[in-house]
Amino acid sequence: MNTLEQLKTMTTVVADTGDFESIAEYQPQDATTNPSLLFKAAQLPHYRELAVDAATFGKARGGDDPQARSRWTMDRLAVNFGKQILEIVPGRVSTEIDARLSFDTEATILRAQGLAELYRQVGIDPAARVLFKVASTWEGIRAAERLEAQGLHCNLTLLFSFAQAVACAEAGVTLISPFVGRILDWYKAANKVDGYPAEADPGVLSVTKIFNYYKRHGYRTVVMGASFRNLDEILQLAGCDYLTIAPQLLGELAARHGDLPRKLDADQARSMDIPKVSYDERAFRWAMNEDAMATEKLAEGIRLFAADTRKLEQFVETI
Repeated sequence: MNTLEQLKTMTTVVADTGDFESIAEYQPQDATTNPSLLFKAAQLPHYRELAVDAATFGKARGGDDPQARSRWTMDRLAVNFGKQILEIVPGRVSTEIDARLSFDTEATILRAQGLAELYRQVGIDPAARVLFKVASTWEGIRAAERLEAQGLHCNLTLLFSFAQAVACAEAGVTLISPFVGRILDWYKAANKVDGYPAEADPGVLSVTKIFNYYKRHGYRTVVMGASFRNLDEILQLAGCDYLTIAPQLLGELAARHGDLPRKLDADQARSMDIPKVSYDERAFRWAMNEDAMATEKLAEGIRLFAADTRKLEQFVETI
């Protein structure tokens, strides 16, 4: 077996793309999208039909209100891509909630409920086949907690700290996405180094710590490493619950051969001496304040996703 095939025996592989052809080629279990990926995909000629349909839908639903038109257009576009992806993958698709709602619990819940209804209208059961991606702010975690109670499952994204991971698990969210590569980016810049050995990569160490903590204390929240910068980060996390991987790196894994050892092991983690901790809102906010990397990368990630959402809105308006 090649390395990708070996990885699939111990980790659920998820495609990090909006490109249907890449998803079909590498046959992942699930797929994730975000505004950046949808913006790239929507500009491709063979996906134009999905954007045209979304723009038409938005005009019909939003009427004379430009904000309503934009919202319905963006939600329909996300569902259009999600529906097409679900015709390829056997599992779930992650659909992003507008990053501009990251500090508004009620608005996040309403947006997820609206997307869920749109999925139902195109014949997809959102409870079974969709994860709603929400930024791992305190407000986002609270929104996810309530959505999970309603049977709408969540992927908590832009996760950079142990405090975020613990709060998500305590809230009962379905899945978290620690951003491995962006953690590495911060530490390289902060420490003025070109890189780290794979086993000392700060992003890898963060996910390993979270994985072991979850398994030791019996949390059912799935750990899905995300945002990889190189192949070594992926290889060091073999055995993690899920890994979401961009097509280029999926191709590198498929072309690689040789034994792939398991690095993360749930059975071993269950016997580790890891104390249990908990975060209320004040403790959470203080932990984030004390973690410059997590604070800066969370804020940056929200800004970048919001910027790409605006770009996507402007692009669709021209159709």
